[in-house]
This record gives sequence, structure tokens and C-alpha cells, in this order.
Amino acid sequence: MGTFESLAATPDTEIVTIRILNYPRKQVYEAWTNPELLKAWWGPKGFTNTFNTFEFKEGGKWSFIMHGPDKGNYPNECTFTIIREPELIVWDRQSKPLFQVEVQFEELAPHETRVTFKQKFQTVAECEKIRKYTVGKNDENFDKLEVVLSQL
Repeated sequence: MGTFESLAATPDTEIVTIRILNYPRKQVYEAWTNPELLKAWWGPKGFTNTFNTFEFKEGGKWSFIMHGPDKGNYPNECTFTIIREPELIVWDRQSKPLFQVEVQFEELAPHETRVTFKQKFQTVAECEKIRKYTVGKNDENFDKLEVVLSQL
């Protein structure tokens, strides 16, 4: 597959959310890589998803629509660029707003995993435009992930 790189970012060009989950890293990683599990929790509170394409491989496409709780459908087109099971997933968004997502999975103990979720932008202005919308929303996303993990 082609050569992909993780976007370099500074604190003013990235949004970082960290969550420690009381589940094994393998299980947490699966919740991010199994499309049936992922679509059950991806997005803020009240959002649902329709996955059109989910090719989990470097260079693979992820095409989906997030459906808002009140109104709105939000198309997303992404390409997986780096996959290192079970430690790292990186994808680039081709839908606006453009940014790169980097998700790191760190095993802290046999049943404890730190997930570091980074949204990386090319400019401070692009980052700030999105930052005002993501405050609290990424935490809602992780709350939904914990519910799915508790049901496995």
C-alpha cells in the first residue's frame, strides 16, 4: 500500500480527547474496527449512522452519514491511512471540514486502556472553527462507546 504519514500538529492545531476505559485493549480496539459495533456508538448523543462503505485497511474508504437527533444528515468521506493493530488508527477526512484523526490505544493494565483521540488540522483557524462545536461532543461519543463496551 502507499506511504501515509500522520499529520504533524501543535496544541493550537489539534483537539485532543483522552479517555481511560476499564476494558482490555483488544476489546476497545475491536469497538473501533468492527463496523457493526462502531456504527452503534459513533457520534455525539442522539446521533445515528448509516455506513455505506467500511474498508478497514490502509488506503481503504469509510463512507457514512451521521443522522442528527433533531434534523440534518452529515455525509462523511474518509480514507484510512495508518493501521497498527491494536495500537493506532489514522484516517483523513475528505469531507469538509478537512482534518486528520489519530486514535491511539495504550494498554495500562490487562483490563484498562487509554484512548487518545486527536483531530489534527492544517491551520489554527480551521481548528478553532471546529473546536467550539466539539467541546463536550467528543466526551458524549466516548460515553456511547462505554455503553457498547459494557454490552459485549
